[in-house]
Amino acid sequence: MSIPTTVAMNAYATAARQATNISGGQQDGVSGLGGPGGAQGFGDMLRGVVENMTSTSINAEQQTASAVAGTGDLVDVVTAVAEAEVTLQTVVTIRDSVITAYQEIMKMPI
Repeated sequence: MSIPTTVAMNAYATAARQATNISGGQQDGVSGLGGPGGAQGFGDMLRGVVENMTSTSINAEQQTASAVAGTGDLVDVVTAVAEAEVTLQTVVTIRDSVITAYQEIMKMPI
């Protein structure tokens, strides 16, 4: 399935906004890692991404249900499903990256 460019751009913009909101800017020279100012960390960013995935999936289900009921527009259904797919692919990619990083850390000598 080909994903429209606008859907991918919207997903990227949402992820970038969430990262910016969570990190609260630069602290201690590292963005988003927290510090004495009480900035939120990586876990909070992941929580936000999962919540975004959940809301996107719920929106896709609602659009599909309205189309089945005959009150929805097919274009809206396709767009919502494509957005949910891009969001899910993003979450899976993040998960794979975290697992790979963990495996690399475990391989390091002490």
